[in-house]
Amino acid sequence: MMYFETKDLSVGYNGRPLIEHIDIGIHKGGILCLIGPNGSGKSTILRSITRHLAKLGGVVTIDGKDLSGMNNREMAKQVSVVLTDRVDPELLTCWEVVSAGRYPYTNHFGRLSEEDEAVVAQSMEQVNALELRDRRFSQLSDGQKQRILLARALCQQPEVMVLDEPTSYLDIRHKIELLSILRELAVKRQLSVVLSLHEVDLAVKLADVVVLVKGSAIFRCGAPEDVLDEETLRTLYDIHDGTFDLLLGSVELCGAAGESRVFVVPGAGRGAPCFRSLQKRGIPFSAGILQPGDVDSAVARTLAARTFESEPFSPPSGQVIKSALAAVRTARCVVDAGSPLGPYNRENLTLLQEADKAGVPALCLRAKPPEGLGAVRCFDTVRELMDAAAELCPAREKK
Repeated sequence: MMYFETKDLSVGYNGRPLIEHIDIGIHKGGILCLIGPNGSGKSTILRSITRHLAKLGGVVTIDGKDLSGMNNREMAKQVSVVLTDRVDPELLTCWEVVSAGRYPYTNHFGRLSEEDEAVVAQSMEQVNALELRDRRFSQLSDGQKQRILLARALCQQPEVMVLDEPTSYLDIRHKIELLSILRELAVKRQLSVVLSLHEVDLAVKLADVVVLVKGSAIFRCGAPEDVLDEETLRTLYDIHDGTFDLLLGSVELCGAAGESRVFVVPGAGRGAPCFRSLQKRGIPFSAGILQPGDVDSAVARTLAARTFESEPFSPPSGQVIKSALAAVRTARCVVDAGSPLGPYNRENLTLLQEADKAGVPALCLRAKPPEGLGAVRCFDTVRELMDAAAELCPAREKK
């Protein structure tokens, strides 16, 4: 059963609808996340839910109660809000900023009771910010400010918390910290969370329900594992150049155009840094033999001019091996990314041996070359390896 819910919600400006027929919801203790391109209307939806913007139609309910019938004080006890607007109270301490979240419960003078002060302290402790209580809010880092604003929202002891792009100004560490706090609050306090995010990879890891916002309606809605895939994201964000890998949470640019000049022998994620380095240098390459499910396979599909793959959980076919060997013989150089060589990828050693036999220069990211190979140059770093490959296979041929 949905605890927070919108029914046929219509939002927009000056009486003109931007998005209509919004039917979304989340259970108690769940997290709902809006994702979509810039300007798609995510913030408009959130501001209409919180009554910062008048909705044009429809109903917003919490536990079956229509928010439209609540006064501001009742509303503040049900819903707390953390918006993207940069708050900068120059003279207030962090304790005073967080204490402002108790206004629905204080008297007309805003005086805090002992119980109110205990809630303020507890809220700051929940977001690991109690040590900041006497600091001026204006002197904090963006990550610290976001924790204080989150504590202020918690002080309201709401049933639903709404956050508009709460990770916008945060570095990686503080993004992880903030979202971990939200997940913990949802589980331990059964707080329902509604937020928007730009980072699709974080939304997948955090949300129980994702709402894809595009055009004048909700594009798709459901559990992230059910509604998100590569093709859906391409359509949602109109991606034409490069890809976003949902499993890895990584963006890959387009590979270099042209005939392959380098053959990369990858494996165990060792090939991906080489692929990206070649792409930056504008050098087209082939890659194989790739194992489906390996990180290298996902990256190579976007960046490589040609790939050679086995079937899932199967050794490569004779035709794949034959084609890969032919590509090695015509390459300007072969790059061994340094993957461990064993019985389940012995074909990779075969490719290196073929390069040696054909006199194709082999460059290796190892302390010493694999046994049985002759003239192989070894390197300690990817950059040194790629610099050597670029000398042998320049992006532009010398005239």
